Amino acid sequence: MEIQINLKHPNILRLYGWFDDAERVFLILEYAHNGELYKELRKRGHFSEKQAATYILSLTKALAYCHEKHVIHRDIKPENLLLDHEGRLKIADFGWSVQSKSKRQTMCGTLDYLAPEMVEHKSHDHAVDNWTLGILCYEFLYGAPPFEAESQEDTFKRIRNVDLNFPPAPLISKNAKNLITRLLVKDSSKRLSLQKIMEHPWIKENANHMGVCE
Repeated sequence: MEIQINLKHPNILRLYGWFDDAERVFLILEYAHNGELYKELRKRGHFSEKQAATYILSLTKALAYCHEKHVIHRDIKPENLLLDHEGRLKIADFGWSVQSKSKRQTMCGTLDYLAPEMVEHKSHDHAVDNWTLGILCYEFLYGAPPFEAESQEDTFKRIRNVDLNFPPAPLISKNAKNLITRLLVKDSSKRLSLQKIMEHPWIKENANHMGVCE
């Protein structure tokens, strides 16, 4: 709560305050009229490249703002992304976030979105959020995360090996695949930076820079 209340960005859900009683803590949050992005993705199956690029650009801008303040979110997933009345994306749920200039050791987040360094119980930094952008870009375009498997151990194995495959359908552009493969890199120091994501041809060709999806 202390982290989120100090973040003021158009693509981050505002936390205005909180209060509590004997049993619960109540958060006073910005209202996101259109609810979870997860529900929208499940309803549509997958997003168009223009929609996906607009969401990825909005996320990238918000994460760049967070990283400047040394905040790592660590749990970016469709369930933690909300849409306002105009369809503008808002990052929510900072329960796993941390504010730190040094590398962290805690394994946290959600199975399909974990970066290899977390799966291997190594120290991590802000680059885990960059990895998750690659996961989300893939999921937005194909409807499911790339390393999903029958069991937790199989998912971990696919993440560790970066066992990345692009299905034949739906057909997506070479530029979209290029962005995904440059983010889903095992060596965290070699993942595409947030600035380079914003400058990537796929983002420039497809994203609505106002951040609103039609």
